[in-house]
Amino acid sequence: MAGFFAGWWNFLGWLLALASVCQIVGAQTVSMYAAFHPEFVAQQWHVFVSFLVITWISYATVLLANRLLPMCESLGGFFTITGVFISIVVCAAMPTANGKPHASNSFVWKDWVNSTGYSSNGFVFLLGMLNGAFAVGTPDITTHLAEEIPNPCVNIPKAILAQFVIGFSTTFFYIITIFYGITDLDTVLEESTRYFPLAAIYRQATGSAGGTLGLLILSFLPLFIACIGLYLTASRTFWTLARDNATPFSDFFSQVSPRYRNPANAILLCAVLSTLLGCIYVGSKTAFSAFVGSFVVLTTLSYLTAILPHLLHKRATITPGWFWMRGATGFIVNGISVAYIIVFIVIFCFPFSLPTNPALMNYNALITGGLTIFVAAFWAYRRKEYVGPRQVTLADNQMLAKDAI
Repeated sequence: MAGFFAGWWNFLGWLLALASVCQIVGAQTVSMYAAFHPEFVAQQWHVFVSFLVITWISYATVLLANRLLPMCESLGGFFTITGVFISIVVCAAMPTANGKPHASNSFVWKDWVNSTGYSSNGFVFLLGMLNGAFAVGTPDITTHLAEEIPNPCVNIPKAILAQFVIGFSTTFFYIITIFYGITDLDTVLEESTRYFPLAAIYRQATGSAGGTLGLLILSFLPLFIACIGLYLTASRTFWTLARDNATPFSDFFSQVSPRYRNPANAILLCAVLSTLLGCIYVGSKTAFSAFVGSFVVLTTLSYLTAILPHLLHKRATITPGWFWMRGATGFIVNGISVAYIIVFIVIFCFPFSLPTNPALMNYNALITGGLTIFVAAFWAYRRKEYVGPRQVTLADNQMLAKDAI
């Protein structure tokens, strides 16, 4: 039962993340156009058109270019590191070159702006961690490719460690730099209620449309490749559930295409569902945000469903790997993880501001609860046929790993 719920929560979370990132990239393309057309007024359907292009190009890449995916992901890493370095240099140097002052040290390091309506600044800080919590997806994505990379018991922990080290160091210096580039916080906050607030920050830092466009392209490239990675993760997760007979039409979705050497049916399903979520965005941005905003809670619940039973069974149900935490260390780390998840799941369901209204309400609890009811109903229907997690067959494993690095 734990595996059933963990798998479905994780898949639903990644499906919503896929739609969310495709929307972000779509909004970014619209912002790049708007940088050179001040009179242009962006509409939701503009973003939706870009959303569709990004979604289906990503789908075609994952389906048809299986052999090129390792190269794509390597390019994504290169664009990320290079883009962060160039963005830091440009945002640090351009205000001085344009004769404009940087933001004050007090603004960057000391001033605290609480416009949420909550009286406790400490609680606001914790609630604001929701944005950073989206980064939890980075190590999670890697784990979903365990059957498609060589020596995963060693390489996956190494990859996760590299992601944390590189991600923390680059993000810290990047965010400090763009803080110093902000000269009008109100304009940035106004932009955040529309489409892509980073464009407003870059305009203030560079003072030019060309500089804004250049920096947006640097963030566009790795984000586009991230859409490809999200297709990989969401489709592989659903394919795994289908292998375990945990989905409708399991026989169909559990197939690995001999022609494309990937779970083509699961990939197509993810594209169709992502497109349907995009249609919601056209009708109501609030409804779309309510769905995609549940990514953190859904995926975090899936981690809780994996860690808590492991802890309750005294960490005896999983075969130790290369990086096994022995003795009390493992119990302490797992215990802290469980406590952290429980506390922050509750916090992440609080309204974003007070007083709230239907447009600003946090619908994480509603969406997560509704999807959980769906999963529970399907569990009641399918539980006698559900076989639980099992090892991939040798034939499928060889087919999937054939193009691995």
